[in-house]
Amino acid sequence: MAAAKKGTCSVSFSGYYLYMRIVHLESGRHLYGGAQQVCYLLAGLAAEGIDNVLVCPRDSAIANTVSGYGGVEVIQIPIGGDLDFALSGRLRRLFEAHQPSLVHVHSRRGVDLFGGWNARWTGVPAILTRRVESAEYKLLAYIKYWPYAAIIAISRAIKEQLKEKVGGLEDRIYHVASGIEADRYRPAPPSGHLTKLFNLPGDTFKIGIVAQLIERKGHARLFEVLPELIKAHPAVRVLCFGQGPLEGKLRQQIDDLGLAEKVRFAGFRDDLATLLPDLDCLVHVPDREGLGVAVLEALSCGLPVLTSAVGGLVDMIEHESTGLLVNLNEDGALLEALRRIVQDGTLRARLGSAARKQVEAEFSADRMIRGNLSVYRTVLERKI
Repeated sequence: MAAAKKGTCSVSFSGYYLYMRIVHLESGRHLYGGAQQVCYLLAGLAAEGIDNVLVCPRDSAIANTVSGYGGVEVIQIPIGGDLDFALSGRLRRLFEAHQPSLVHVHSRRGVDLFGGWNARWTGVPAILTRRVESAEYKLLAYIKYWPYAAIIAISRAIKEQLKEKVGGLEDRIYHVASGIEADRYRPAPPSGHLTKLFNLPGDTFKIGIVAQLIERKGHARLFEVLPELIKAHPAVRVLCFGQGPLEGKLRQQIDDLGLAEKVRFAGFRDDLATLLPDLDCLVHVPDREGLGVAVLEALSCGLPVLTSAVGGLVDMIEHESTGLLVNLNEDGALLEALRRIVQDGTLRARLGSAARKQVEAEFSADRMIRGNLSVYRTVLERKI
């Protein structure tokens, strides 16, 4: 059993004390929802005295963000994706050099396969966080997940999907929901900042979308019903926060629908905590979603949220209580829900107030950090 390093906190396991060093793997280059969760986790673990090593791509946003954190060493390496077979050797050498107590893999793009197996081959227990709800072949899923001592699902939907795909490994699957900084994302009186930023009329009803510009996020689905909504409510404007390969196609759709003056693309923003309270509501209608950190942030700001009843979104929202859930297979459901939320100020206020309370109780960053730490302890206790 390793001794606690001088100057750091040890972690107690049933009367034993164990120094903990964790190597974290994050392959994302941008500070999207998953990478932001890793930032929260690293800050929380470092505050507990745990020694962390973050392995991430060169010139990634997360490297710049956490480089100033105490208790976190940042190592930037080439990460080329699922076909970057040389990544396997890089990771094995890194694990051998740092001799961590645990390896925690936070993303896909090759690190989930190569990270788990190389940790296994070097005798280090590994944990994988699964953040997306997507189809996988059972055999390939089992091969990928088998080396892991624990698999963390960020929503109940992902947990059930994993149990179906990796039968026999059910006892390794844990549910730890994502969390956000509720003190940072909080309700605030409208400042008018968005109105000035986008030169909007003072009576504008501002609908926000915060998501990557990719197919499954559902931007096109919302745009399709906007002409009918705006016919009855001409003050509606849609602000799209995010970036991605679908931007050109979405702009063309907007032009074809005659919505060029009604929809604005705001790009990726790192100041959403100050911008979200200026929206009147958030709409998020993806085909599938692991959890949806942007939705959590909006709920925390007390915004009324309209979203599709898929994946982890149903973990966060109770229909008619903390938000509105839409069945995407039901004709006219999205347009009708949009009409309700635009027309009914009392409904918006009630949903936003209840949503804020739920986030504080169930989806704080601290709760997420404690949940991950509990899984770490469970895995390491098995080794003692």
